[in-house]
Amino acid sequence: MRIYRNLSVAVTEALGEIFINKKYADKVIEKVLKANPKWGARDRRFIAETTYDIVRWYRLFCELAEADEHDFWKLLGVWCVWSKAELPDWDELKGINRARIEARYELLKENRVVRESIPDWLDELCHTELGAAWDAELTALNEEAKVVLRVNTLKTSRKELQQILEEEDIFTEAPTDFPEALLLEQRQNIFTRQAFKDGLFEVQDAGSQLIAPYLQVQPGMRVIDACAGGGGKTLQLAALMQNKGRIIAMDTEGWKLEELKKRARRAGAGNIEPRIIESSKTIKRLENSADRLLLDVPCSGLGVLKRNPDAKWKLNLDFIARVKELQQHILTDYSTMVKPAGLLVYSTCSVLPSENEMQVQQFLRTHSNFELLGQKTVKPSEGFDGFYMARLKRKS
Repeated sequence: MRIYRNLSVAVTEALGEIFINKKYADKVIEKVLKANPKWGARDRRFIAETTYDIVRWYRLFCELAEADEHDFWKLLGVWCVWSKAELPDWDELKGINRARIEARYELLKENRVVRESIPDWLDELCHTELGAAWDAELTALNEEAKVVLRVNTLKTSRKELQQILEEEDIFTEAPTDFPEALLLEQRQNIFTRQAFKDGLFEVQDAGSQLIAPYLQVQPGMRVIDACAGGGGKTLQLAALMQNKGRIIAMDTEGWKLEELKKRARRAGAGNIEPRIIESSKTIKRLENSADRLLLDVPCSGLGVLKRNPDAKWKLNLDFIARVKELQQHILTDYSTMVKPAGLLVYSTCSVLPSENEMQVQQFLRTHSNFELLGQKTVKPSEGFDGFYMARLKRKS
């Protein structure tokens, strides 16, 4: 593979934004690509994939480069060796020795935190909570995330969408365990396609697609999605309810709900009412009103490191401690919106039991009017992102 200088400059500048200016990787790459509309699909793919590779393997590549952690050109040189690509004869890459890097990797690969490229504290935390199971999950979290579509059943079926996409030479696989999912065989910018503009699908990980059905909604119900964000699960709920009944989509961030409104229009979802959580009064007004309540709470995001590898370099123990307090606060305060005999689903995209089962157990110890009906864990080692969901029933 030949490496081009202008694309390499874009990669090193993107890495500077991510590691020095602490910007989110997906936003940085989006901005870089938007600023250079003349680049073709192959060039854009090189920039996105190379940047993500270096972010994912940052600690390992720093060790292999034997260079300053902000010497992004040296890290690009290590990436060339790692990917078996051509090593250009550029001044910035002087001193990159393929044989030395390969030999150094043989020495370092027995050290798990270096080999798997993870901070010591994070490896220790996850190993403490998950034990021997952490090895397989950590390896899986370093795999590239699959691109998964969720069919919008308000407008089409999975079989019909598959045929529509095939006509545009977009080939997909239909996994049996995920009835609304299609996996792209080749990564590409799917958002420019007419089928997306027509609202026939959303991009949503297969594991995430299991959460909305776990709520067991029916057409005509009153449903509250209390941490709706941009509304991926809200839109899926609307489809499951066949656009009948009412979904109140809530969030503390108004701009996220604005994004949801656009997505709902495109999807043809007409039973969604966005509502900003302005204070505890917003919750109080909805007490005992919901047949179903979804609490897809803020979390560490450790289940989605495949998709957001920069998170492992931005997280810290203080943040995780604060987010656990917030999770318990949301469970305690928001659960009042469920009617007696109604169902609540608590979900996260974390692999940590302390954010998952332990949070539910703590809630149940202090809320005897709820009972646990079931819980499910989707492991990253099973091929997709990591999620947890628990279904609770309000008894009285």
